[in-house]
Amino acid sequence: MTPELSALQAIGWPITAADPLPADPVWQQALAEHPHARPARVVEQHRSGYVVADGPDSSFPVDSLPEWQRPRFPPEQRPGVGDWLLIEGEGRRRVVALLPRHTAIKRGAAGEHYKQQLIAANVDTVFVVCGLDADFNPRRIERYLLLVRGGAEPVIVLTKADEALAADENAIAAATGALIELAQGVAVRAVNARDRDGVREALAAWLGPGRTAVLVGSSGAGKSTLTNSLLGIERMKTGAVRESDARGRHTTTHRALIPLPTGACLIDTPGMRELKPTGEEDVAENFADVESLAEQCKFRDCSHHREPGCAVRAAIEGGRLDPQRFANYLKLREEVAGAANKLANRRAQKADEKVLGKALNKRLEDKYGRR
Repeated sequence: MTPELSALQAIGWPITAADPLPADPVWQQALAEHPHARPARVVEQHRSGYVVADGPDSSFPVDSLPEWQRPRFPPEQRPGVGDWLLIEGEGRRRVVALLPRHTAIKRGAAGEHYKQQLIAANVDTVFVVCGLDADFNPRRIERYLLLVRGGAEPVIVLTKADEALAADENAIAAATGALIELAQGVAVRAVNARDRDGVREALAAWLGPGRTAVLVGSSGAGKSTLTNSLLGIERMKTGAVRESDARGRHTTTHRALIPLPTGACLIDTPGMRELKPTGEEDVAENFADVESLAEQCKFRDCSHHREPGCAVRAAIEGGRLDPQRFANYLKLREEVAGAANKLANRRAQKADEKVLGKALNKRLEDKYGRR
């Protein structure tokens, strides 16, 4: 294995010593089309450009391609932290290609118009971080799981376990048990984020060499503290939650990819308080228990309100289904359907614009001839 190959592997490049080319044929084609380019990974994203790395200890800035800065260019198609770029040149290096993503964690952007916002790219694991304090909110965790499932494996990480124990020795067991039931097979780990050995042991299964994980959660949940514990040094700023409303302060101001001593990479993200679906989510996968009950209803078009033979209402009344979980299921299903409708309209509009553009070019060619 060459030093260059070893350095790339340390930041997640998907190759092995036996086969120096990535298995993805699209990536192989891109490398063949740019024989003088070399891969680099986006470790920071800024307005006018990016900081990329070609090894754990080698990072440098590159300019954004002009088309990525156009106002109408879809924001989710611009590179984000975790993406792989092909770079050419020495000194002032330039980007020549964005390699296709294997996974992408996205959310709906704020505002009335439909847009998507990329959270992280090419990740294997998403750590959904929630504190066992006033930050603890099963409904928000359900929303996170809805957004992050699909390619990457979600893991729920409950922080501030030491504070929960001080308040109530049964808090961790109760919270963990409830989440295991609603998470539908998703792993749940409770940790004291400041306990370096405990954090590393709890999350070791998802942080092996070559793997990439991203931390998501609200401000003050303990993401930066987890990062410091996994690094073994106090690199990320941390802060306490406000006593007035128990909400955290933004100690992380931008997304950043950080190589870990285990050979994995970790992406820390700013706290997110608004989590809008993109319309591409699978509600049924995240609420398989509710969907299974709905299939047992007497009427296929049961609205689960007052119809006779409703298995969902029976489960709620019998204590087998949390009414708040069911209410959140209905809410998220409606939000996803609304976002999916906006997405379909946007795609149809782009298709119409493409057809009109081709027709205009054809008329110009017929009138003036091909130049």
